[in-house]
Amino acid sequence: MTVAVIQFGGSNCDRDSVRALSHLGIDAERVWYEDGLPDDATGVMLPGGFSYGDYLRAGAMAGRTPILASIREAAAEGLPVLGVCNGAQIGCEAGLTPGAFTVNRSARFQCERIHVRVENADTPWTAAYDEGAVLELPIAHGEGRFEADDDTYDRLVEEDRILLRYCDADGDVTDAANPNGSRDNVAGVLGSQETVAVMMPHPERATLPDLGGTDGTGLLRGFERTTTTV
Repeated sequence: MTVAVIQFGGSNCDRDSVRALSHLGIDAERVWYEDGLPDDATGVMLPGGFSYGDYLRAGAMAGRTPILASIREAAAEGLPVLGVCNGAQIGCEAGLTPGAFTVNRSARFQCERIHVRVENADTPWTAAYDEGAVLELPIAHGEGRFEADDDTYDRLVEEDRILLRYCDADGDVTDAANPNGSRDNVAGVLGSQETVAVMMPHPERATLPDLGGTDGTGLLRGFERTTTTV
C-alpha cells in the first residue's frame, strides 16, 4: 500500500505526515498536486499547512484544483482519505465532507495540546479506541472553528458522523475545553462514507514517542484498515 500525501504550495506538514506513516510501517510518499493522483495510491492524506497562503479563505483554492476532483471520484469508490488541519479545510471546500472550518472564536492562531473524545469508534480511523476514549493531540490553526447549518449538523449527528469532539482531560465536553468555538465542540467529521474523514487536530504530531505522546497512532492506522487502489 502507498498513501499519497498531497503537497501544495504552502503545505508544511507533508514531510511530517510521511515520516509518521513510515514510522508505523505504512508506505507513504509526497505527491505534488500538479502531478495528479498516482494510479497505485491506496490512500490519500491531505496534510496541514497554508496551501496558497490561505488566500480567500483556508483551503478554498486547493479544494478547487484538478487533483481534488480525482480524489473525490476515488473516494466515492472507497479510497480512504484523511484531511488534517489545512487538509480538513481543503476536504470541506472540495465537498469531501460537509460543513466548513472558519476563523477561531478568539480570532487568533491557536497552537497547543488539547483533548478530544472519540464519538464513533466504529470507523477505520477510530477502531483502535473505545467510544468515549480521550486522546491528547496538538492543534495549530487560525481557522479551525467547525460550522454547519442546522439541517447539515442534525444529519451528521443522526448518521453518527461526528468523529471527535473537544473535551477536557476527563472526557467532559465543555465550552471551556473548546479551543476555537467549533459548533458543539466538533473536532472531526466523516464524509458520506466512513473511509473519508477530516479533523483539525494533528495525529501525525502524536505518533513519534520522542515528540511526546502517541495518541494519534490509531487514527493514522486507519489507512491499514481500508485500502483501495485507484
